[in-house]
Amino acid sequence: MSMKANRTPTHPQKYMMWLFITGIVMMFAGFSSAFIVKRSMANWLSFNVPLIFYYSTGIIILSSISIMVARKFFRERQMVRYTFWLGVTAVLGSLFVLFQYLGFSELWAQGVTITRNVSFSFLYVIVGVHALHVVGGVIALMVLFVQSLSKKRKIYSSLSIDLMNTYWHFVDILWLYLLVFLIIEG
Repeated sequence: MSMKANRTPTHPQKYMMWLFITGIVMMFAGFSSAFIVKRSMANWLSFNVPLIFYYSTGIIILSSISIMVARKFFRERQMVRYTFWLGVTAVLGSLFVLFQYLGFSELWAQGVTITRNVSFSFLYVIVGVHALHVVGGVIALMVLFVQSLSKKRKIYSSLSIDLMNTYWHFVDILWLYLLVFLIIEG
């Protein structure tokens, strides 16, 4: 009796999502390593994480909860509720990006600019690249939201919301890591 016969194959798009996430993890591991190595430079300047970044953390955690609720309603075929919670997740994701922008504006006003010191450059690159991933996620959420409003298109495969759920939880966990990393190392 073969063990392979009992396994269900991973959907190719889910497999690609995990490869994509692995690549992002490796990129941020490289960023973190470079940050730690460069931190020993004589001209390294420390910075304080803006308070608004903590608020954005609460927002992205709420958005992870809201996408889980959306996914639950999709699986139960409660499409109106699915659409609502998907919209909530997109709004929360957009708020996260806005709060990140406000946090960087606060840093900029304090003289923490990208060209002032290499330590500040690292901050902008690390958090900025994460923000780009969140913006990409918000765009994908909006596409799913618009698709959920269509009366012509009835998709009952959970693949799209499953992929979005995985990706969104990943950017949430990545932000939590980055925040803790910047608090400890910054």
